[in-house]
Amino acid sequence: MPAPPGGHALRIDPRELEARTVPAALPVVDETSAGGLVVDVQDGEHVAAVIARRNRAGRLEWCLPKGHLEGEETPEEAAVREIAEETGIESEVVRELGTIDYWFTGTDRRVHKVVHHFLLVALGGTLTVEGDPDGEAEQVEWVALSDLDRRLAYPNERRLASEARAVLSTEA
Repeated sequence: MPAPPGGHALRIDPRELEARTVPAALPVVDETSAGGLVVDVQDGEHVAAVIARRNRAGRLEWCLPKGHLEGEETPEEAAVREIAEETGIESEVVRELGTIDYWFTGTDRRVHKVVHHFLLVALGGTLTVEGDPDGEAEQVEWVALSDLDRRLAYPNERRLASEARAVLSTEA
């Protein structure tokens, strides 16, 4: 093999090169959550309970209440529990709205997250974030369904809100 310009062949241990250029593979973790759009009728208008929580960058974002399934919970059971914890509103599932499936990378793992969303009807309770055991929900408000496109931070959640509006308009 001819020597490179300058006369000296550079010898690199291939294992050293691989260690520099290929990061160690992060373990993959599957997570399942559930939540949704809990609606009530106030002054003749459909409203939904939405929460504000901090994103990874520390900004406050409005989103639908949701959280991890616990134990042997079904997604429907988890949605009812999480909504009660994060909003103070007791509810029941009317129907499935859709599933959001995405990936993100933490400092020590890649996460494949599946979130089941439901349309729920409010049965009672008072808006509060005081029952949120994780303290993630910082604020909660009733927002008119017609205002959710402007309020919700995530496009997939805005799409689910649009689906809920369509369902509710056919039932009216």
